[in-house]
Amino acid sequence: MDHIQINSEQAVPAILKILKANLTPMVAGSPGIGKSDIVAQIAKKYNLKLIDVRLAQADPVDLMGYPVLNKDSTRMEYAPSKLFPLEGLDTPEEGTNGWLVFLDELTSAPLSVQSAAYKIILDRKVDQRSIHSKVAFVAAGNHSTDNAIVNRMSTALQSRLVHLNLNVDHQAWLDWANDNRLDHRIISFIKFRPELLHKFDPKHDDNTFASPRTWHFLSKIIQNTEHFDTTDFAVMAGTVGRGAAVEFNTYSSIYQDLPDIDDLIANPNSFNVPREPSHQYAMTTLLSHNMKGDAVDPLMTVLEQLPLEFQTVALRDIHAMYPDLRSHPRIINWVSKNADKLFQ
Repeated sequence: MDHIQINSEQAVPAILKILKANLTPMVAGSPGIGKSDIVAQIAKKYNLKLIDVRLAQADPVDLMGYPVLNKDSTRMEYAPSKLFPLEGLDTPEEGTNGWLVFLDELTSAPLSVQSAAYKIILDRKVDQRSIHSKVAFVAAGNHSTDNAIVNRMSTALQSRLVHLNLNVDHQAWLDWANDNRLDHRIISFIKFRPELLHKFDPKHDDNTFASPRTWHFLSKIIQNTEHFDTTDFAVMAGTVGRGAAVEFNTYSSIYQDLPDIDDLIANPNSFNVPREPSHQYAMTTLLSHNMKGDAVDPLMTVLEQLPLEFQTVALRDIHAMYPDLRSHPRIINWVSKNADKLFQ
């Protein structure tokens, strides 16, 4: 059965709607598409301490509490784990508004652990102790079709959650990548080959695969490397998979053919417009990532010589990365003529 899906930008307001109703969202999606990043983003935005609970590695006692004897040794009671802030025992850390407990890998948890989660999720209790009123829960897990370790969720647990199915949207990811200053070659490559942002086959025989998570890893690895050698290629293949690494490595060589950015700023009218789409995509990222200060006017002159669809790609990047440039006269002039394309 096909699920109704949302992208990462839609996921944040959807999760917030559910949390404001004091319910628990369950975010399902393939490995590596950014579920954890979305939860971390919400915790940061609302100044909540993030508690990451990996349920696939948990035992029921981690959720129910550890059995201990009471003071007079006449009865058994349960000592609650510090994973879950409780009323009367815990207070938010100074400077925070509470906690966001991330119940990750829920669908990979043993059924005994899933059962132990019932009471926490619906009744907000650990044994007889109440979860703190300033705790919010978000759960996440993989689909059964992902060939990950997945246990079928019982109907009892299903009915305790509000289910969201997350997909990969390359434009939403590009906005995030620009905002987080990922390596410009990766951003440019995903513009050119968006289908390689998430190249996941549950039956793949490579060591890894291309995904939002692994492209982020690769950005961290190569950000200070200008030219790639055979060692770098081996690292690429071990990060995003061999097929994606071959294409990215080939695409990155395009940057050696691009004009020097200082020459473009000094002589914007002498720019020779490249004819290959791959080079044009590379130019959009080269220009947008250097569009600041005194370079705005000359680089806009260069940009406006590219085909309009590539100008639009670059302006979307600029709009996301440099909000202060929205009031620049050259940007205002371009937007006034092309707003319908920029915000399509």
